[in-house]
Amino acid sequence: MRTARPGQTFGVISQLLAPFRRARTTLVFSADFGSTSRWVAGRTSAFPDNGPVNPGDNKLDHLVDDPSYGRGGTFRATRRHDGNWDSGLLTTEGSEEGFLLRAEDVLESRVRLPEAVGAWPAIWTWRDGGQEVDVFEYHPDNPDLLELSNHVRGGGSHYYHDPAIRPGAWVDLKVKFGTTSVVWWVNGARAYADRSGVGRRWRAYLIVNLSVCAGRYHPAPDHSLSEMSYEVSDLRVYRS
Repeated sequence: MRTARPGQTFGVISQLLAPFRRARTTLVFSADFGSTSRWVAGRTSAFPDNGPVNPGDNKLDHLVDDPSYGRGGTFRATRRHDGNWDSGLLTTEGSEEGFLLRAEDVLESRVRLPEAVGAWPAIWTWRDGGQEVDVFEYHPDNPDLLELSNHVRGGGSHYYHDPAIRPGAWVDLKVKFGTTSVVWWVNGARAYADRSGVGRRWRAYLIVNLSVCAGRYHPAPDHSLSEMSYEVSDLRVYRS
């Protein structure tokens, strides 16, 4: 058996480590929901006329810029006298920093799911009337199910069931916005790969919000309910 010289050994190790070096990523965005330069509250081009309402999407939302509705990481909705709900939404669109996700970025987040039926929390992306990828959507009337969807390039969607998903539970989410496949992980387990991806030139803003269902696809809140919420304790984006 031949013994490698020191220089040869270093070269072999360097070749073995090369894929890991290429896989290194940099943190390019963290939530800091209280930052007014990073996030805009209470308006989005995903709603007609930037809001405040979007009844065509079966939502009772009435977007507000009150910081108590999301700036602390707890996204709230409270019933209004007109039947709609004041609700929290934060987006990077229109902000001073104007952060845009790019293809191949990886987003990681930790959320506490809402308990109230009618709550519709989501983390998603949007730009120029589309570019939507749903990191997650949740409806407590389907207690063990997360909705994972890519609406870009006719992507795909998946209903992910797991006993660990339930009203009030903490859930760890990870999504890679791949060029040829968007991949989701839930609580560390690979949940879905759409094998469609977002394309090389994809760019999109981030949206974090709590919507309220109007009753067409999921039950509206009970009349006795006046407030609901869910929590996002962490949200980070990494780039290679």
